[in-house]
Amino acid sequence: MEDCIKTDVVIVGAGPVGLFAVFELGLLDIKCHLIDILPRAGGQCSELYPEKPIYDIPGHPMVTGQELVEKLLVQIEPFHPTFHFEQMVTEIETLGTSSAPAFRVKTDGGSTLECKAILVAAGGGSFQPKKPPIDGIDAYEQKSVHYAVRKMDDFRGKDVVIVGGGDSALDWTLNLQPVAKTLTLVHRRDDFRAAPHSVKAMRDLVADGKIALKIGQITSLTGNDGVLSSVSMKGSNGALVDIPCEMLVPFFGLTMKLGPVASWGLNLNENLVPVDTAQFETNVPGIFAVGDINHYPGKLKLILCGFHEASLSAQKVHHYVYPDKKLTFQYTTSSTNLQKKLGVA
Repeated sequence: MEDCIKTDVVIVGAGPVGLFAVFELGLLDIKCHLIDILPRAGGQCSELYPEKPIYDIPGHPMVTGQELVEKLLVQIEPFHPTFHFEQMVTEIETLGTSSAPAFRVKTDGGSTLECKAILVAAGGGSFQPKKPPIDGIDAYEQKSVHYAVRKMDDFRGKDVVIVGGGDSALDWTLNLQPVAKTLTLVHRRDDFRAAPHSVKAMRDLVADGKIALKIGQITSLTGNDGVLSSVSMKGSNGALVDIPCEMLVPFFGLTMKLGPVASWGLNLNENLVPVDTAQFETNVPGIFAVGDINHYPGKLKLILCGFHEASLSAQKVHHYVYPDKKLTFQYTTSSTNLQKKLGVA
């Protein structure tokens, strides 16, 4: 059991929004510790789409998930956050009052932290891919069957089959086509849930003969020692077709589990945490929820919206951490004090 660690704020989740919260809090002289169940920072950006292009981050016409995480880590270096990886929060004990919150946070890794505010930036909670109902698929996982694309180069020169009709399936069809030897997209119907421009781009590639589109469902796998050679697909007419396949990427969605957040005394709305839209505070004073895990009217699950939420929540957190200190808003471009913190003055 580690000694009790005292800090200003505990951030639960080290994805992009949790990382940016460190920056916003650091500008206000607020120290942070971050707890994440994963072995590294980045959340879903690092685990599910590290090489997937993101186009709606201001100032970056295009940035990959991993590049965004790396830039955020550089941005928060001046504030020296402490990370507790591969740990999950198991207990939150309220020590203070509604006007002067204080909490004791315990993890399954033996860490105990005391703080004045908690920011829950845990995305959608824990997540795991939904597996297609194919006998024996477990034997091929991590070798030939992948539920996420972590390194595009692993698919270079390979016969790739992608299964699904949503944004992830279409995005990776478009991104892997230039590197794959052959690429086949399989969907149970000729109707897609992805963004219209992605569907058009996919159909253009089909028309040009650069990818194959098959309507049906994968029924069985063929290979040895976890290495695929082909997959069998049942078409809409009931006929079976064998498709050469060295890499199978099924995108059947994610199963989201809120996990221990559900036992922290927070109000919930369909596994999301309702917050106000002024400071993104929950029903428990001193506990805030930012990013995909929160809920409010008009909520959009975008990284840039999470950044906005982290900025506003930091203002209220400052009140709890420094109750006797007036907060005067300043732009980073005009504050010498802030520029010194960032090492640019």
